[in-house]
Amino acid sequence: MRRIDCHVHLVGDGSSGSGCHIRMDWPHQRFLSRVMLREAGISPGVLGKDLDAAYVARLVEQVTESDLDTAVLLAQDLPHTESGEPIPEKAGFFVPNDYLLDVCDQHPGLFLPAVSIHPARPDAMDELERCIERGAVMLKLLPNCLNVDYADPRYRPFWERVAEAGLILLSHTGGEYTLPVLRPEFSDPRVLEAPLEIGVTAIAAHAAGRSGLWDPDYTHTLIEIFDRYPHLYADNSALCTLNRSHTISKVLREPVMSRLIHGSDFPVPVTGLGPLRFGHITREVWQRSRADRHPLQRDLRLKRAIGFSDETFTRLDGMLRKTS
Repeated sequence: MRRIDCHVHLVGDGSSGSGCHIRMDWPHQRFLSRVMLREAGISPGVLGKDLDAAYVARLVEQVTESDLDTAVLLAQDLPHTESGEPIPEKAGFFVPNDYLLDVCDQHPGLFLPAVSIHPARPDAMDELERCIERGAVMLKLLPNCLNVDYADPRYRPFWERVAEAGLILLSHTGGEYTLPVLRPEFSDPRVLEAPLEIGVTAIAAHAAGRSGLWDPDYTHTLIEIFDRYPHLYADNSALCTLNRSHTISKVLREPVMSRLIHGSDFPVPVTGLGPLRFGHITREVWQRSRADRHPLQRDLRLKRAIGFSDETFTRLDGMLRKTS
């Protein structure tokens, strides 16, 4: 069984003609981008010059030199209005599906594509079919940031096709502070019930935990709906950060552990300070983790030390085998 990181962002600046962009209009956006790049082991000097190539090269290096077998790379669509018009000024960053699929094609076996399609787009069904034909295995959406009301009845044919094709929906749940939030109420994992009822297999990213100090914490809500949906899962992405690590104690037990999937949320920095603060790892373990030059491997080692089961690293592979 392959050990898979289910939550790795593909990021670029369009320097290779990829079509990617990162919004850096404000000082805090520029600061955050540079912090993430430094933690990822990439020089911030490549921003606007050669980030596309440098980022992919760093990802290849990280996966091949880690205990991982594969990483799921995520595209990022633009927010859209309910009538299907894009809202680029509300986007934190953008990664088109074509670029994601090309990168995955160039590194078969190493990366798996999670495309991103806002279902209000006029071409949503055509884009979905095209991505399925090109080998997409997952669909990544942030309903709170992209303004996606999963329960909108107009989207039912979209979800039916996602379910029929066996695409897994990786959906952001819980709070968010790195990207603009348009609909905070869509952070609630109960938004997933509409596609779940249609038969879509879904992964609730971040296990619906709190991100900022004033965010609602939806992890208990997620746990409550696990009983009704055997095809609902959660990932433990970004739980090694200071702001999300309070979720760890809530998911290191059943029924969550048997539904949990490993994810890093790279390039979000993997500091390990959160698990250290809450006593999930020792200072010695934390100090050793800082010696890992690859954040993906550091995150994996920390998750093992925290107590996440071996199955969390291979569970997604079993799910993908069932849908292939």
